[in-house]
Order: sequence, then structure tokens, then C-alpha cells
Amino acid sequence: MNPLPELISRGEEPLNLEMPFSSLREFVTPNEKFYVRCHFPVPEINPVVWRLRIEGVAEPLELSLEELEAMPRQTIQATLECAGNGRSHLQPKVKGVAWDIGAVGNAEWAGVLLRDVLERAGANGSACEVILEGLDHGMIKEPPRPPNEINYARSLPIAKARQDVLLAYAMNGAPLAPEHGFPLRAVVPGWFGMASVKWLQRLVVTEEPFHGYYQSIDYTYWEDRDGMPTLVPLTEMRVKAQIARPEAGEVVPAGAAYRVHGAAWAAEDEVARVEVSVDGGDSWAEAQLLGEPVRNAWRFWEFEWETPAEPGAVTLLARATDAAGRTQPAQRVPEYGTYMINHWLPIEVQVR
Repeated sequence: MNPLPELISRGEEPLNLEMPFSSLREFVTPNEKFYVRCHFPVPEINPVVWRLRIEGVAEPLELSLEELEAMPRQTIQATLECAGNGRSHLQPKVKGVAWDIGAVGNAEWAGVLLRDVLERAGANGSACEVILEGLDHGMIKEPPRPPNEINYARSLPIAKARQDVLLAYAMNGAPLAPEHGFPLRAVVPGWFGMASVKWLQRLVVTEEPFHGYYQSIDYTYWEDRDGMPTLVPLTEMRVKAQIARPEAGEVVPAGAAYRVHGAAWAAEDEVARVEVSVDGGDSWAEAQLLGEPVRNAWRFWEFEWETPAEPGAVTLLARATDAAGRTQPAQRVPEYGTYMINHWLPIEVQVR
């Protein structure tokens, strides 16, 4: 059963839901419209007995939700995007959750900084990574697969863990809903959503790289290192702009003004520019960025389009460039597999 009827179901076991991107209105995505990504069933957790364990430190520590809430509270905005957002647009069709373009959202998160928890636990200076393990667990169905059930887990380099990574217990001013990771989840700004582990139960400070399933087999891509293709973990989001309206297949009036609008985001850099093409990529015009930039959050944009006087099919495209000069590619990068889908995605509409 879909607990969030405003979202589109992409599977109930496990639960996967996305926002109809054409409904994009609010800069801060309401909780009931924020996408849901699960790998296993949503665990039932009693917050009274729940504890966050910190291991791999001189003196292992357990913290209750009440103790975490008593620590210095931090509030940040952060846009999270599933690494497979847009997968249904890949050709030929591939395995995985068939996301359209709504597995992305921007929320205000409140909690305690991961670095403050690590400092309280006495993490030493020789640490390499921090493993974040959730309470969600199950069997992997597709080969290569482990022989037994596993818990969802990912790791962060210690340098990233000591930045603005949040252990969040609130979302948009309310306690986390079960599907969003109650009672505690990670929020890793600038990284794809797979890093923001939900239903946290354990942090492990380690001096060796983590080689768990979701770190070394799934959520990986091919990268050239020293002239050899190497499978590496997904990390930062790629610069990207998406069109919310018009949506694919929409009928727009001929010879009229039409407001094309959407959102764009990057990793930890600001979005510097969004461009729109109304002729399938032959020419481009700059869109207007709306509002002021908010660190780690998406940027809304709009473009005033004078639709053609003659009826027919028109293909719209959008592309973003970040402050470091990185621009969306025109074509799919094959080494990305079924992830990091940030090439231009055409929106075809009918002018009548």
C-alpha cells in the first residue's frame, strides 16, 4: 500500500516512490511529496529502546535519541537525488527501479553533526572511513549476491564525515516518518542519496576502506585510473537541470507566451547557469535563475518561451553549468552504467 498518495509508486516491496516532477512548486519539498527509496522492508523501530552505537573508537559508545537531541542542534537545507533518477529514459532498457525524473527533493533537515558525534566518541586521527549501517536488512536477489541477509551500509571518507554531514532526526520541522528513516538518518550534502543511510543503528570508525555490497558492487561505476578501468563507489551528484513544465506529451498553445520552469542542482558547487533549447539542441538561450542560492540546495529557474505560430512537435532541452564550469553532457556516459543520469533529457510537446 502506498502511504503517500501524492507520489508515484515504483514498487511496494520494497517501497519506492517518486514525486511527479511536473508538480514541482515548493522550494522546500513537503514531506508527503519527497521521494522514497528503500532496498529492504521499512524496519519497525521502538525509539525508547533504540540506540546509536559508535564502534572502532577507544571507548565504544551508545547514544539514545534523547541524548542525541540534547547535543548542539544543526539545521541545513540539502537536496537529495537518487543515483538512478531518470533511469527509465535509458535506452536500451536496463534493470533497476524505473525512475522517471522525480526521485529528487529538497528538505530542511535538523539533527546533530556527524563530526560532533565522532568527537564525543573519541575517534582517532588515523581513521580512514566511517561506516554507516542501517537497521533495514534483507537478501540480495540479483547476482552477484551474498549468501545471507545483509544490512544496508555505506561508508564515507573521514574528511567528508568531518564536514557538514548531518545525523538528522527531523525533516521540515517534523520527526522523521518511518519511510524517511525514523528515528535517525544521515544526510550527506552534495552526494547522491545512497550515501544518506536511513534507520541508522551503527557507526564504525575504520582504518581500512569498506568493501560492503552497496560500496563495492552496487552503487558503483567504471572510472579510468592509471590507464585501467576501475570500479569505484558513487559519491557526488552531477550537475543537472530538469524541466518540470511543460511535461512530456503536453499540448501547448501556438503563438503564445509559455513559462518553461524547473530546477537545477550540482554537488557542492552553486549552479551558475541554466540554458534552454526549444529546437532539439540546435540553439540555446539562457534561463533566469530564481531567488538567491542556498548552499547544498537546488536552484529554481524559468524561461519565457514564445511558442511557434505553426502547430507541430517541439523538443525542449535544459542544461546546467556549475560554478566550477562543469556542464551537462549531451550524451550518456556509458561508464556510468544505470546511475548518474545527467545527460540532456528531451521533453517533446505538441504545439496546437
